[in-house]
Amino acid sequence: MTKLRWIAAAALALSIAGPGAAQEKQVTQTTENVDEGMDLPPLPADKTVKQSAVIGGRTISYNATVGTIPVRDGKGKTIGQVVYTAYTVPGADVNRPVTFAFNGGPGASSVYLNLGAVGPKRLQFGAQGDAPSDAPITTDNPNSWLDFTDLVFIDPIGTGFSRSLVDEEETNKAFYANDPDIEYLSKVIYDWLVKEGRLRSPKYVMGESYGGYRTPRIAYELQSQIGVGLNGIVMVSPYLDPASGDGATALSPLPWIIDLPSMAAANLERQGRLTPAAMADVVAYARGPFATDLLQGRSDPAAVARIVDNVTELTGLDRDLVAERGGRIDSGTYLRAVHREDRTIGSVYDSNVTAFDPFPWSAQRRSNDPILDALIAPTTSAMVDFITRVVGWKTDARYHALSYEVNEAWDRGEPDDKPVQDLRKAIANDPNMAVMIVHGWDDLSCPFMASVLIVDQMPDFGMAERVKLDVYPGGHMFYSRDDSGAAFKRDARAIYNMRG
Repeated sequence: MTKLRWIAAAALALSIAGPGAAQEKQVTQTTENVDEGMDLPPLPADKTVKQSAVIGGRTISYNATVGTIPVRDGKGKTIGQVVYTAYTVPGADVNRPVTFAFNGGPGASSVYLNLGAVGPKRLQFGAQGDAPSDAPITTDNPNSWLDFTDLVFIDPIGTGFSRSLVDEEETNKAFYANDPDIEYLSKVIYDWLVKEGRLRSPKYVMGESYGGYRTPRIAYELQSQIGVGLNGIVMVSPYLDPASGDGATALSPLPWIIDLPSMAAANLERQGRLTPAAMADVVAYARGPFATDLLQGRSDPAAVARIVDNVTELTGLDRDLVAERGGRIDSGTYLRAVHREDRTIGSVYDSNVTAFDPFPWSAQRRSNDPILDALIAPTTSAMVDFITRVVGWKTDARYHALSYEVNEAWDRGEPDDKPVQDLRKAIANDPNMAVMIVHGWDDLSCPFMASVLIVDQMPDFGMAERVKLDVYPGGHMFYSRDDSGAAFKRDARAIYNMRG
């Protein structure tokens, strides 16, 4: 799995304040003192301000809170502090749902789902033409989910303002590995529910990219170890099965089968021909004749010829290049080649979003991803402005929207399918838990085809569509497109309405 596939997308100035922002309350709980051995100033006490936004055609008044949850080791010592941003509608009854949201990376804060997808305020990013110098000013988000669920955005340790209070070795062991990450984040959810008196509320967990790896595992951890049942989980462009990507064996055609449909979707979109019906044909080819011909290999020249012809047509790439690669086009080759004529390079998160290639004559790509480079500055500035100026949670600590240091330090272990295993067990244990997986057609970082194949290999658990899978126009952050964000909200609302 390449680094780009681990970094998530996976998101405030005067406009975020909205009416009534001057009214605020100081939460009486104070942040715990940090470990005496660490030269860190204490974080501020929890802070809440009243806000409002027009969502779904009506004005929603809500409380915006920035707060902390301590993370303790087995002996009760505080070893970390998780900072969260919560949007809650005051006066709601016990039946109002609450949704916990994570981005991925590892090393991404929750800003992208917050300011890009479902939070009450929205910042434009992830589209062609977006730039680091874009003004970090938000507007009301019509596609926010706050009109049907409270929202809690959690920044894992090392992201946002969340921080470890122990040395580097202990930090890596306690926070920067697959299993410890699931364990402490599950406890953070439980601690927030207890802190806010919300254990009786319907509960949902949402995760994007590596957050989609977290989500089913957190669901099972909460269910089986902590004693909290979830009403539903939502996986956004999820990274579900590390073993199916670059970690697959030389005998497996899965990487080519998984990537081709997203390349074909981008080509269809450039031609104005992207439709679910057209993609149904692409999926049928990828899992049928393409897979069969790949397994034939060079022992069947006719099969190789068919692959080259079909991949050329589906991707829009030069036939000589496709033939040179035997019809097996990796995402890096595709992103460089598909836009080479205009000397731009495509994003792995949406291959139709491009930037000028700073080294167009180099044999290999030497630049970072266009979407990542364009979104870090505005999302960081917008979120810090909101937290420190609007909410008034004052700190001079650095905010990490996307931490490459965390990503580099992460212990990934051996590639396996633990998320899918835990998803199966969580579904089997609770027939009432709703499950939703969503993707963008053009995403090559976490291609939709992987989820198609994973879901189709799962049992039906007594229902024809126990796991709902939807794919929308766009890429990894498809929700940055207004129409796709609206469709995502519509489909998610149906999942939340399944309760009872």
